[in-house]
Amino acid sequence: MAKGKLVVIFRSGGNFTLSDDGSLSYCGEEAHATSINTESKFDELKAEVAEMWNYDPDSLIIKYFLPHNNKKLITVSNDKDLQHLLDFHGNSATVDVYVSTNENQTSDQLTMSHSRSRMVDEPVTPTSITHAASISRDTDTPNNSIPEAHNANALQKLVKSWDNCLTGLEQWFNNAHDFRAALNKFSIAHGFEYTFKTNKSRYIIAKCSAEGCHWTIKAARLSTTKLFVIKKMSETHTCGAGKSSSRHPKVSSKLVKFLVKEKLRHSPNANPREIINGILQDYGIEARYAHVWRELESAKETPQVPRDEGYNQLPSLFKQIIENNPGSIATLITREDLSFHLLFVALQASLHGFKNGCRPLLFLDAMTIKSKYQSELLTATALDGNEGIFPVAFAVVDVVNDDNWHWFLVQLKSALSIFQPVTFVADRQLGLRKPISMIFKNSHHGYCLHHLIEGLKRDFNGLCTEEVLQVIITHFYDAARATTLDGFRKSIEYIRNISPEACEWIMQSGPEHWSNVLFQGSRYGHFSSNVAETLYSWVTELPVIPIAKLIETICCKIMELMSTQKSDSSQWLTKLTPAVEFKLEQHILRANMLQVPVSHGSTFEVCDSLGAIYVVNIDLWDCSCREWQLKGFPCCHAVAVLQQLGRSLYEYCSEYFTVGAFRSTYSNSINPVATANIAVQKKSSKIEVRPPALRHVSDTPKRKKKKYTHKGPFKRLLHCSKCHGAGHNRQTCHLFS
Repeated sequence: MAKGKLVVIFRSGGNFTLSDDGSLSYCGEEAHATSINTESKFDELKAEVAEMWNYDPDSLIIKYFLPHNNKKLITVSNDKDLQHLLDFHGNSATVDVYVSTNENQTSDQLTMSHSRSRMVDEPVTPTSITHAASISRDTDTPNNSIPEAHNANALQKLVKSWDNCLTGLEQWFNNAHDFRAALNKFSIAHGFEYTFKTNKSRYIIAKCSAEGCHWTIKAARLSTTKLFVIKKMSETHTCGAGKSSSRHPKVSSKLVKFLVKEKLRHSPNANPREIINGILQDYGIEARYAHVWRELESAKETPQVPRDEGYNQLPSLFKQIIENNPGSIATLITREDLSFHLLFVALQASLHGFKNGCRPLLFLDAMTIKSKYQSELLTATALDGNEGIFPVAFAVVDVVNDDNWHWFLVQLKSALSIFQPVTFVADRQLGLRKPISMIFKNSHHGYCLHHLIEGLKRDFNGLCTEEVLQVIITHFYDAARATTLDGFRKSIEYIRNISPEACEWIMQSGPEHWSNVLFQGSRYGHFSSNVAETLYSWVTELPVIPIAKLIETICCKIMELMSTQKSDSSQWLTKLTPAVEFKLEQHILRANMLQVPVSHGSTFEVCDSLGAIYVVNIDLWDCSCREWQLKGFPCCHAVAVLQQLGRSLYEYCSEYFTVGAFRSTYSNSINPVATANIAVQKKSSKIEVRPPALRHVSDTPKRKKKKYTHKGPFKRLLHCSKCHGAGHNRQTCHLFS
């Protein structure tokens, strides 16, 4: 929300539809937009909304959804409610608000009740929320009524599903944690408390806490495995627990604790207030802030579920990804001992978006996943027409090496099924043994400038002062970004005069892979491979979570990104995307200071205020400054020519920057997947995937990497006067032959 403002899209005249999962969707409406801030007043806003549709201001009913919760509508009726709307959606660019009138309301309304939080230490009871909204189901009869206390029904359904968590003797569980979790749910569903007589890693004995009750259960670990099996379980409670199934389950602190943990599993970065609101909206239960806070603090110390549980969930999760999103690719590879080795995921919406709207430009990067097991995340990311990050595919591998990168690229090539040349921006080390061109024919590998400069810093740390090294790096950047050979040579000569050794290092690093003037691919002005960090940086900030939950979270993030971008672009009215429109406007301003004195057919000479002359060919989309060719839209010199000819600038911009291409990029949606939908594995289940090796932490200090040094006098090498490369002269220069 920029500068305290929030764009509000008011929608009216449509109907709500209730889906099977209880979420609401709105369609068939007319929409208007305005903006609000902390100074906005409800009465003024209500008057503005009434004017939009010619409604009576006193009859208006205004509602909205909380973030990531499309099941309950919140009413705005005063200034305080309006401030709450701003607080809840403060991190959003826009928010949908639904407008109706009293005349449109019928007896078939969604009614639930809402009360304040209890501040005393007593069993928590379901509360209710009262809001009004016209709901219509997808049935023959419109506007079917929704039962009251919908949230209480959701709670009852949840607890009812735990009735058979424990079925009796010889029931198997993956580990002790799974057994304890099942026992906890079983006790909530059947309304009894229990205590552990023995609670060890090898066997567990629990008994009913009621005085005089003889109900007990015993489970033990199978030798040489982590599997737990029930060895003894009483059939009934002598205290009477479990005999009558209450329609309204007792909402104990134990149940609230479980609900808090479930919320943490789905939203590990949520704060206490967000969790409290989520439980309130889903189940009508008000959890105490202190209780939620304690659970959050506990989660920082230990993961909510065992880390190895997630690996065996991967096959089921991948099956769900493919079934819910036809056309997606989810590949899992294990070693001979069933330990995890590699996985690859490319969602159909991402593949479609890249092939139909993105430039043939991919950024490859890797980052470490927080885990006690060896696991690294590999990503292939593109850019949309608005210079936004567009995730194409990702992989998790047990170790980053050439073989695993090669496997990732083979999977990526198969998933994309394209034959046009692709430009990759990646670390130079990625292609030393197995070049990218082995897999993607006619592709180009642009070296990541960030990684190159980090390598230069390491090798020359101590050989140059920090100030001198910074000057060298500045000229290094200038050489990379130079659009003409003269500009490149000038920057390289500056470096040579400062440090011949640094100049040699730079020229031997493959300038044909990182300099604009020598690179044969199309990078559109991008030099760093870590563009995906803004999308995947949260991976390194997460607490340690199971691998299956991590994959689910990544898919969810991509789903949210696709939905948000699709919604935002529906409001655009320009020919080009906003980012490119802005850049083109800057070029138009600069073009006003240029002169176009000479023309020869489609070729024009353009003069700037310093007397420099640039040659523009509008048929070839070419300018001697090379910015038009490098970036895909007219430079200021081309703009000056096109404006003088009265031509439309849009006709000379790459199709990738049009709003139409952007909408094609995000045209397909992603259906959700969830590890919560994967059933607890029973006796017949088998271990399909085991965790990989533990991450090795050496007790010995790492040896310092050997710095770039010379023994004896520095030997002067041959330098090419054309490209300034080392080890050859102008007669043998392969770059200009």
